[in-house]
Amino acid sequence: MNYYLSAARLEELKKELVELKTVKRIEISDRIKKAKEYGDLSENAEYENAREEQDRIESRIEELEDIIKSAVTIKKATQQETVDIGSTVEVARNGEKRKVVIVGSNETRPEEGLISNESPLGRALLGKKVGDEAVFKNPAGKEITYLVTKIGE
Repeated sequence: MNYYLSAARLEELKKELVELKTVKRIEISDRIKKAKEYGDLSENAEYENAREEQDRIESRIEELEDIIKSAVTIKKATQQETVDIGSTVEVARNGEKRKVVIVGSNETRPEEGLISNESPLGRALLGKKVGDEAVFKNPAGKEITYLVTKIGE
């Protein structure tokens, strides 16, 4: 599976991975060591909490390594003929215009206009040209149509 990421987001994830592997692992190791000093581990809430945190950190490290290994860097598209990942697209519906950027699922922030290539609208827009209609069904099953009015900044 490929993870589509901007170069900036990929760098953020790499920094998070380094932080988890160095600082956070050491911190959690110290917490576990201190908790063990309290004695009986079977009724030691500190130890249990530290172990759960360690599991969470290790899971996140594994997830980040997988994402980084499978990352495909999105190049921000400027002027192009068809909509692709990285495209800024202006769409119109019922006389209202809206600008969206097609991003990978790890960068989705719909409130900021960043929509996933895997979302219903994102999938409908991929491959479209200016003047094409992008038709998809919303979660309630209603068919929605957007007109592509501009591709690029």
